[in-house]
Amino acid sequence: MRLPKIFDGHNDLLTRLHTAGAGADSVARDGQGAIDMPSARAGGFGGGFFALWVPSPVDVVAKIAAMQGDGYDMPLPGMVPQTEARRVVDAQIALFEDLVALGHLTHCRTVEDLRRALSGDSLAAILHMEGAEAIGPDLDELDAYHDRGLRSLGPVWSRETIFGHGVPFRYPSTGDTGPGLTDAGQRLVRRCDDLGIMLDLSHLNEAGFWDVARLSHRPLVATHSNAHAVSPHARNLTDRQLDAIADSDGMVGLNFAVAFLRPDGKMRADVGLDVMMRHLDHLIGRLGEDRVGFGSDYDGAMVPQALISVADLPKLRTALRAHGVDDALMEKLCQGNWLRVLEKSWT
Repeated sequence: MRLPKIFDGHNDLLTRLHTAGAGADSVARDGQGAIDMPSARAGGFGGGFFALWVPSPVDVVAKIAAMQGDGYDMPLPGMVPQTEARRVVDAQIALFEDLVALGHLTHCRTVEDLRRALSGDSLAAILHMEGAEAIGPDLDELDAYHDRGLRSLGPVWSRETIFGHGVPFRYPSTGDTGPGLTDAGQRLVRRCDDLGIMLDLSHLNEAGFWDVARLSHRPLVATHSNAHAVSPHARNLTDRQLDAIADSDGMVGLNFAVAFLRPDGKMRADVGLDVMMRHLDHLIGRLGEDRVGFGSDYDGAMVPQALISVADLPKLRTALRAHGVDDALMEKLCQGNWLRVLEKSWT
């Protein structure tokens, strides 16, 4: 099954290409990651939020080993200088624009753009910034990036920025791990609201989450997060947070990252799709059927063995059918709910 196409809340293709020094033309072939054009066609992948993210140096082997223990608290990297962040972000935007020029992506700035792209052959693509390190406290860069098509922004990745604090990779833990938004962060929220840039709460700590809930008049959205009640990881959302998202008529994209799926919090790929169904049931139970979608974290996380790339998405649809998902709910989960919340977020 390849229909309806899946529109996804988060991927890190741009970071993968930039880090590998690969050109945009490599996406036309079977590649080394989770997303390429042959795999997208095979799996019915319609596109999603394409993240601009600045990586920090990390010992990946040591991180994976630590996150396979019964509990862990990974130290967060320090702040990234704005000049370095802008260099990386601008290079990734250039890759994004090359992908558009080659016809692999359609840059979507409106819901009408998304609808047209989802019915076509290229991938519907929203330009998203994961961590606002490339933006200064006066927010001039935010307006400039908006002019280039930025329509979604997370004030932080897990590390600290001048705008606020992210949650650590900690298990077990809640997201109540530090202070809320800074004065600059509060200005950022208000300006994003004014511009119609959707705010992503996925990596914000709880204090920052509640600051956004207080300041923003837009729906609360977490593009790639899971249910803390199923997996008590710092990155996952508590029932109180989910209720606030529901009250705002917002949205959560179910994250495929195994450490946030597994009840034991371990970074191990041997996890069945039944665990995803447990998160899905809990999210729908708190949010309702109109406020849940997918936020895979493809090309940025270890995912279940059954869903290694977007070519495997038919297995997810099969699992959803077996779980009792009918045609109407399938359409909502795969794309309709994202279109709904973006209509409210961008107008």
